[in-house]
Amino acid sequence: MAATVYYLPYKLTYKIKLIMPKKIKVRFNLGKGKNYMKWKVEFPTHSEYYSPDEYTLFLHACQLKNHKKTADKIHGGANKSVCAWILCDQVFLGQNVKLPDGGTQLKYNPRTQPNWLAGAAVVDNEYFDQIWSDGRKLFGIK
Repeated sequence: MAATVYYLPYKLTYKIKLIMPKKIKVRFNLGKGKNYMKWKVEFPTHSEYYSPDEYTLFLHACQLKNHKKTADKIHGGANKSVCAWILCDQVFLGQNVKLPDGGTQLKYNPRTQPNWLAGAAVVDNEYFDQIWSDGRKLFGIK
């Protein structure tokens, strides 16, 4: 969400920017180290990592984000770097939970296709009411 500019009712020449609270950013971490192949959840104040073998993530009010230029470079053979993530309002964690029925599988692999996919449809920047993880897979409901 972009910052909103509010103007004071006084005759001042200054603009005051009100920065809206940052949403939660979720992505799969492929960086080397102890958190390799874990879900990275970036809160406004800190980051946490969760093993897909131990936790199920439930994300609410989500948007799939893709940095298209970076994804195109990776698709063309460049080294992988962070180019996709999910912005959401809320994240809930579950262990040994029954997963919801239905949902469309969401995929992202810039080596094969530089876009978020739901089936064969490109869904970059689209909104989903709910997204949940099942191991390393993601499923969503609009």
